[in-house]
Amino acid sequence: MSCVFCRIAAHAEPAKIIYEDDEIIAFRDAYPEAPVHVLIVPKEHIPTLNDFGEERALLLGKLVLTARRLAEQEGIASAYRVQTNVGRSAGQTIFHFHIHLTGGRRTTI
Repeated sequence: MSCVFCRIAAHAEPAKIIYEDDEIIAFRDAYPEAPVHVLIVPKEHIPTLNDFGEERALLLGKLVLTARRLAEQEGIASAYRVQTNVGRSAGQTIFHFHIHLTGGRRTTI
């Protein structure tokens, strides 16, 4: 298994997991860019947002709602960012879809 997020989902790679269910795992980013920086990841290997079809619409919605719930849990519900990158030029470095939940300080963009 070469994908680090697949290894984390299989509990074969260490991570600071803060949420998990049958379809999703969420953990603290190893290189945080904000005081709160959580990655919300489907357990199924889906490379990018472009690889979600109608058959995965419910999973995509669940990922976004998990971000909202974790923002509340992390105490940043009044100001947070939800972001995903598609493609290397956009900053994607791990080709397993994930949502960045960041907050805890004011941002300029």
